[in-house]
Amino acid sequence: MSETAETRGPVTRRRRTTSTSTKQTKRQDAGEKPPPCSAKEKAADKVQKHANNNGNVEKEMGKSTQQQLANSPKKQRSAVEDINEKLRCHNLQESLLSSASGYSNYRGILNWCVVMLVLSNARLFLENIIKYGILVDPIQVVSLFLKDPYSWPAACLIIVSNVFILAALYIERRLAVGTISETTGLILHLFNLTSLLIFPSASVLTVTSITPVGGVLSLGTYTVLFLKLYSYMDSNKWCREIRQAKAKRMTRSYSCPIVAQSNGSAVNTNVSYPGNLTHRDMYYFIFAPTLCYQLNFPRSPRIRKRFLIRRLFEMLFLMQLLVGLIQQWMVPSVQNSMKPFQEMDFSRMVERLLKLAVPNHLIWLIFFYWFFHSSLNFVAELLQFGDREFYRDWWNSETVTYFWANWNIPVHKWCLRHFYKPMLRKGVNKFLAQTAVFLASAFFHEYLVSVPLKMFRLWAFMGMMAQVPLALFVSRFLNGNYGNAAVWISLIIGQPIAVLMYVHDYYVIHYGSTT
Repeated sequence: MSETAETRGPVTRRRRTTSTSTKQTKRQDAGEKPPPCSAKEKAADKVQKHANNNGNVEKEMGKSTQQQLANSPKKQRSAVEDINEKLRCHNLQESLLSSASGYSNYRGILNWCVVMLVLSNARLFLENIIKYGILVDPIQVVSLFLKDPYSWPAACLIIVSNVFILAALYIERRLAVGTISETTGLILHLFNLTSLLIFPSASVLTVTSITPVGGVLSLGTYTVLFLKLYSYMDSNKWCREIRQAKAKRMTRSYSCPIVAQSNGSAVNTNVSYPGNLTHRDMYYFIFAPTLCYQLNFPRSPRIRKRFLIRRLFEMLFLMQLLVGLIQQWMVPSVQNSMKPFQEMDFSRMVERLLKLAVPNHLIWLIFFYWFFHSSLNFVAELLQFGDREFYRDWWNSETVTYFWANWNIPVHKWCLRHFYKPMLRKGVNKFLAQTAVFLASAFFHEYLVSVPLKMFRLWAFMGMMAQVPLALFVSRFLNGNYGNAAVWISLIIGQPIAVLMYVHDYYVIHYGSTT
C-alpha cells in the first residue's frame, strides 16, 4: 500500500515521515507485531520533540513579549478596571417608588388592586347572600315601571313629546319662508321649550299611577328633547343669519335622502338651508346620540354587524347586572342606614355611608359603561353616526372641572356651544360663566330627582353647587395624583350622601317611619 492511501485512515497519534515509521506501518498492515523500539530510538525521539517544543515556545514568547511591550498600558488599565468592577457593586440611583426615579410601570400593582377589589367584594357579596338570601326578582322590576299593568302613563307621556318636536320643525319652516318675524319665532320657540319642562313635570306630579322610575325616564326624555330643540333653534338661526349676510351657504350631507349607486354603496346628497327642514332630518337628529344640531353630521361608511351585536349583548347583560346589584346589594344597605340617620348616630352614619359607597360606586361605574359606551355606540352604529366621542379620560382628572368636561361629552359640547361661549361673547367673565353652567346643571339634576320622587329637598342642587368651591380648592391646592385622588373621593363619597338623604326623606314622607 502507498503512503497516500495510508493517510486516509484515522490518525491515532502524530506520525513522522521517516523510514522507520513506514516500515512499522507496513508491518502493522501485514498483521505483524512491531518490534520493540531500542533505547537509542526512544532517546532520539524525545530529543527531537523537545527541540520542536522549545522552538515553538521561543517563537510564542517572542511574540507575546512584543505584544506585552506594545500593549502593556492598555492591559494595565483593563486589569485595573476589572478589579474596580469586581469591587464596585453600588451606583448612584433612586428607589423605584420615588418620584425622582422616573419609574412608571405599575401594572403589577394595578393587577393586585383589581384582585384585592374582586376578593373583597366577593366576600361582601357572599356575606350579603348568607344574611339576606337571594333578593333578585325580575317581576319586582316590572312593578317599578308599572303600578297598573293596563296603564302605561310614562310611555304615553313620552309619545306625546312628538307634539313639541313637530312644533319646533313647523316654527322653523315659517321662519325660513319669512311668514313670521324673528321675534315672533323666538317667542314661539321659548313657549315650546318652556312647555317641554312644565308639561311632563306637572303630569308626573298629578298622575298618581306614574312610578318614580317611570317619572325619571319620562323626565329624562323631555330634558334631552329640551337640549336638542334648543340647539336646533340656535343652529337654524345661524343659518338664516349667514343667508341674510350673503355668506357661504352651509350644507347638510348625511341626514338627508340617500341616492343608491349600482354597486350597492350610497351617496348622500347635499342640501342647503332651508332644505334641511324635513321630517326625516328632524327625526334623525332626535334619535342621533348627540345634543348639538349641525348641518353636516359625520357618517360611518357601513353598519358593522359584529360590533352592533357585541354592543347589544353588553346592553342586555349589564342591564340585568345593574338590576341584580341594586336589588341584592344596594337596597339592604340603604334600608339598614335609615335608623342611624333617624337617631343621628354620627359614628354609625359614617360606617353606613362607607358601606354604601362601595356598591353605589360600582353601580355608577357599570351604568357609565352601559350608557356611554354600549348604548350610545349601539345607537350610533345603527344610525351610522360617525362621531363616537361620548367620553374622554375622565378617570385621569386632576381637577373637578376636567372631570365634568370629559365624563359626558354630549352635554359638555352643548354647554360649551350654546351656553358658555355665548356668555363669553356677551362680556361675562369665565368664572361667572362656569358658575352659571354649574347652576344650570344643578337645576336639571334636581329636576330629574325631586319631581319623580314628588318631594323637594334640594340635595342634588346643593351637591352640584358644592362642586364650584371644591373645584377652586382642588385646582389651587392639589396637583397631580393628589388632585386625582380628591376627584375620586368626591365621586365615591358624594353620591352615597345624596342617595341616603333622598331615600331617608322619601321613606319618612311616604311611610311615616324608617325601616
